[in-house]
Amino acid sequence: MSAYNMRAGSEPNELSSTSTWVRIALGVALIIAGAVVLGDIALATVISAKVIGAVAVIAGIFEVVHAFWTRGWGGFMWQILLGLLYIAFGVTLFTQPVAGAVVLTYFLGFMLVASGIVRVVLSFKLWQEAGWMMLLSGLLGIAAGFVILTGFPATGLWVIGFVLGVDLVFHGLAWILYALVPGDGAAIQRP
Repeated sequence: MSAYNMRAGSEPNELSSTSTWVRIALGVALIIAGAVVLGDIALATVISAKVIGAVAVIAGIFEVVHAFWTRGWGGFMWQILLGLLYIAFGVTLFTQPVAGAVVLTYFLGFMLVASGIVRVVLSFKLWQEAGWMMLLSGLLGIAAGFVILTGFPATGLWVIGFVLGVDLVFHGLAWILYALVPGDGAAIQRP
């Protein structure tokens, strides 16, 4: 593998500017999506629970079908059980999105703390490529996780939508900053 600096080279300069504009467009789209979600966080929480429920049902169905296709692999009963658990979890979330959102919020609190810690650690490794934004994102993730866990279960009805909206906005800002940092993203890997 070798790296080519697309900005310094005379050939595909167009690829570098296109990727910069694509990153900026992605950032703007994520910020707009975050603003829409923040417009009605309770609705976003219920919709998120329903979408997660539907995806869990589909995953469970595929798990059960896979168990029958690969019967000779062993673990047939475990695959069936896992698939049925996915289906039950998904149906519960889809039919009772408010109760499901409360449970998901609890797990989200733990996941945000863990994810925030990982982002803080990575920010120092990637400090030259706008790592300060990742540090800020990680600290906000840890703080959000603690807010969720200390206010549980009252936070269950609004947190998922709020966190999703804020995360989308910060993710969009990070993409825009990544696109604007001089020299970043200019090196691409070629086989």
